[in-house]
Amino acid sequence: MQEHGREETPLVSIIIPVKNGLPQFRRVLESVAKQSFERGYEVIVIDSGSSDGSLDIIPTNDPRFRLIEIEPAQFGHGKTRNLGVANSKGSFCAFLTHDAVPANEKWLEALVQPLLDDPDVAGVFGRHVAYEDASPYTSWELDTHFEGLKVWPCIEISDAREYVRNEGLRQIYHFYSDNSSCLRKSVWEKIPYPDVDFSEDQLWAKQVVEAGYKKAFAWESVVYHSHEYSLVERLQRSFDESLALRRLFGYRLCPTRMEILRQAVRTSARDLALGVKNGWLLSHPLTTTKKPFDNLARQIGYYLGSKDSGLFAGNTKLLSRDKRIKSS
Repeated sequence: MQEHGREETPLVSIIIPVKNGLPQFRRVLESVAKQSFERGYEVIVIDSGSSDGSLDIIPTNDPRFRLIEIEPAQFGHGKTRNLGVANSKGSFCAFLTHDAVPANEKWLEALVQPLLDDPDVAGVFGRHVAYEDASPYTSWELDTHFEGLKVWPCIEISDAREYVRNEGLRQIYHFYSDNSSCLRKSVWEKIPYPDVDFSEDQLWAKQVVEAGYKKAFAWESVVYHSHEYSLVERLQRSFDESLALRRLFGYRLCPTRMEILRQAVRTSARDLALGVKNGWLLSHPLTTTKKPFDNLARQIGYYLGSKDSGLFAGNTKLLSRDKRIKSS
């Protein structure tokens, strides 16, 4: 491991794992450097083998920025973030992915505020909006998801029996996203990130709320982050999500073959209605036409990830997008 940088005493350490993050990584760094935050912050970039020039754009004349280089085989979603925290100087550690662009200069201030307001808050996650050139369906899906979380700005387990009984409630309590998040370092010292292949952020959130801490959602802290997947990428991404949620939480996103068809038809009918209502059928005809196939690929991925046995059980390399990216 090689490390470069100078000493600082910031309140917040922003940790950004990166591997071949261009072109969005440039926007991430530019936005991070412009944050309006009077209490001081440092930026720790952890690179795991970039070959696209990502290392060349990390500021060398800004003492707030530090670089840690690791071998590709050393990367792990939880393990690499733990490395960043272990090398941080701040009392709070914020996380961004290399393609999550802070939408304005107040991203960090809004993200940290719940931690300053309440010492029982262990971690905070922020809102995602779609990139400016994203399809309207992608924008709608993200907006709808985070709008639903807006009614849960700060949560803690107050009824343990209901928490255990209600899977839907547990999913809300466990949702957390390291695309844009911030944790209290003193809590991390007791409960570090788990070293798992996927969903390390949601598993950490589960552990901290079950330990009696609070989890917060910062609506005003916004990043641009979205994907326009091909059909194969959609299936792979859905497989990774479903497999992790089954193994770590016991959730089955699509337990049966009939559920594949039912959910694909339901979501496609919804998308067609949105396309007609909002004029997307005419303004984005190819995207609208693709949506039924995209919905089917998503449900097939969910189904395969929900299975305990079968053709792909124990051989996730055949379907895992995450493992393909790591090995590239």
